[in-house]
Amino acid sequence: MAVNTRPSNMTVNCKAHQFEVVIEGDWLLESVIPDIELVLVQLVQGAKFRQLVFSTETLGRWDSLLMTELIKLIAYSEEKGISVDTNTLPSGIQGLLSLFSAVPERTGVRRQSIQVSWLEIIGNSGLHLQRDINALIVFIGNLALSITAFFRGKAHFRWVDLWRNIQDCGPSALPIITLISLLVGLILAFVGSVQLSLFGAQLYIADLVGLGMSREMGGLMTAVIMSGRTGAAYAAQLGTMQVNNEIDALETMGFDPMEFLVLPRVLGLIFVMPLLCLYADLMGMIGGALVTVNFFEVSLVEYMNRTVNAIHMLDLTVGVFKCAVFGVLIALSGCMRGMQCGRSASDVGDATTSAVVTGIVFIVIADSLMTIICNRLGI
Repeated sequence: MAVNTRPSNMTVNCKAHQFEVVIEGDWLLESVIPDIELVLVQLVQGAKFRQLVFSTETLGRWDSLLMTELIKLIAYSEEKGISVDTNTLPSGIQGLLSLFSAVPERTGVRRQSIQVSWLEIIGNSGLHLQRDINALIVFIGNLALSITAFFRGKAHFRWVDLWRNIQDCGPSALPIITLISLLVGLILAFVGSVQLSLFGAQLYIADLVGLGMSREMGGLMTAVIMSGRTGAAYAAQLGTMQVNNEIDALETMGFDPMEFLVLPRVLGLIFVMPLLCLYADLMGMIGGALVTVNFFEVSLVEYMNRTVNAIHMLDLTVGVFKCAVFGVLIALSGCMRGMQCGRSASDVGDATTSAVVTGIVFIVIADSLMTIICNRLGI
């Protein structure tokens, strides 16, 4: 049987030097209630009245919605120095109000905006950077010890984990590597053709694409892709294990987490990254060939011959070496952020984001340094 709900209303009457708040109708959570701000405005306008009373003769059904509005009204009245008389309210409401006021709000619980000076921000950033550098040095040292133990044949990890990581980093990454490298080769060819076509030197697009992919773009784009794909996955995996106390359990059972968890992931990327770099170089050159052959008067045989003459073994070696270094940095950043993860789901997300950002920063810095060194050495 349906019960009709009477509309709720709250009005203010000024009589006998006091405010009388008349509460009418049903005050339920599904009801449409009047705006209490209008009542508060009337309290401010009638400043000469210093007492507030209630009239609930026409009050119907009520729940926590009415309690919430009454608490707002009473708190605002006390703030303005208006005394509140709750004796005319129903006994149930009086009991709940007494219970509400029996336990005062703890100080310092509410969020407060704290003004921080720029000098303090710089200092905190410096301290945070120092902690990150110290943690990075310690992590690199532990990883070096684990790699040394691996070459000495004393590292304790499961070989199936190494093959699984190679599978995840290698064949599973080929589709995205193919797409991005092909598009990068297309872009390099189009960008180079803008200037080379002015001199009728479209054939040299092959030189531009070949050298650009083999020395820089192939390894760099592969590293960026793997940082967002594999580095983030490493951080999420290890972070989740940290949340579930699995890493603590391994340490309790006598396993070194660096050897058992981190080392297979690092070795997997080190073994796979050079091969992915060569594959990315090939895809980039194919993308350049698609542009050069279809949009300019260059045959496929001429493009291939020009590419073979332009690229030397040293160029491929430089690109592969860079990509191998990038693989170490990606694994380092992903595993380090995962091992540093906190104990909540939010911390896992933060660790994943931080792993990607750290990996890309490391890649850009390392690529700049290696490019400068190669330029100085004439390589």
